[in-house]
Formats: sequence, structure tokens, C-alpha cells
Amino acid sequence: MTIEDAEHISEAKRAEIIASYPAHEVEARAKGIPVLGSGRVFPVTEESISVEPFAIPQHWAIIGGLDFGWDHPTAGVLLAHDRDSDVVYVGACYRRSKATPIEHAVTLSKWGDYPWAWPHDGLHQMKDGGLSFRDQYADAGMNMLPSHATHASGGYGVEAGISEMLTRMQSNRLKVFSHLSEWWEEFRLYHRQDGKIVKLRDDVLDATRTALMMLRNAQTTAELEFENEDWRDHGHGRSNTTGY
Repeated sequence: MTIEDAEHISEAKRAEIIASYPAHEVEARAKGIPVLGSGRVFPVTEESISVEPFAIPQHWAIIGGLDFGWDHPTAGVLLAHDRDSDVVYVGACYRRSKATPIEHAVTLSKWGDYPWAWPHDGLHQMKDGGLSFRDQYADAGMNMLPSHATHASGGYGVEAGISEMLTRMQSNRLKVFSHLSEWWEEFRLYHRQDGKIVKLRDDVLDATRTALMMLRNAQTTAELEFENEDWRDHGHGRSNTTGY
């Protein structure tokens, strides 16, 4: 909870309260962000990467990212890439636990027929010998990329993905819509202990990292329409549903 959530306090009074805090205590006292010091994975301020939501131009490329789960949530994000400036925007996020791939797909498919990046554990088959996670989502109608997410140079190391995210944040090339409360909640608590990332409540961030790894596969609405038209010409009958 942040001071902005305390709606019984007037806006003017909130500003007065925040102004009374020492600069180094503002994030902890006004926003509830723990003082994690060097343990923070992303040592950047929210203000430096937060933007107000806006309509995504149709010529920007879009890609989704997934993180699979059951007891811990399944998460999804949608990234929009302004190729001209090489700035990536996190424009939508989703998090839900104890639901099937079909249930997740019902919600995520409404975002559009954009390509979806997924982690390597999506190849794991169910204990009963059923379809892998990746294939279950594909069967549910999602446009899953054919292979799991890897960096452009190969491999899928977590630290390399974290480094790419941080580099983009520090160079103003990764922005996040301000209303995505679940994304910001995870960002505020994402930290290391004894040098290792604490793997708790990081599902949306993992989905973001997965999508960013496969940014080279992002597509614009026009590119998707062309691809879908090509599929129809070859009799595959894949639907053409786009939107963001």
C-alpha cells in the first residue's frame, strides 16, 4: 500500500507529508518499498521507468511473455516495442494461481493474436503423459512461439535477462504503465539475499524477462495480418484476431 492509496488523506496533505520525509526515505515511507539497499535487483526509482497509459500505435511491435505456475501464479505480460527509439513498454499484465491453461488462455487471448514467448519449463509434460504446457496453450488458441525463449546470443540464463532489463531501465529504454499494480508490487519487493535472487512473488517480472528475451519475434498488427493471410491461403484457417 502506498500513501496514494490512503484516499481519506487529501492530495495536498499527502504532498505535504511526502515533502517532510528525507529524500532517501521517501520510497520506503510513502510507497512501502522495503529498504533493501544493495539487495535490490533493480536499483532504479519508480518515477524513472513509470509512464501513464496511452494507446499503443499500430506500427509498434507486440509480444507476450508467460511464466507458468499452479500454486505460485501463472503470469503474462504484453510488451510494445517502439523500434524507432528502441524503447519497450510493459502495457498489460496478468497473474492468477490454481487455474488451468485453458482458463488462462481465455483471458490472455483477449489481448490479441500476438506471439507469445514462454520459458523452457513449458516443454515439461504432465505426469499423466498429457500435452506439455506449451502445447496446451497452443491448443487453447494462443499464438505460442515454436521454441522456448532464449537470448539472441543463445542460452536462457536468468542473470543475463536481469542484466538486459536493468540496462534498459537505466538507459530509459524500458518503461512500465503506471496502473499495473501487480507489476509494481513485484518490482518493489524483488531483491537478493546472499547474492541470490529471492524467488518469491516474481511471476510477472519473470514473464517480462521472458518476453524481452524474445523481443526479436515481436510483430506489428500489419505483420500479423500478413502472416494470418498467408496461413489462410495455405488452408490452415488460423483466426485473425488482433487488438491491444
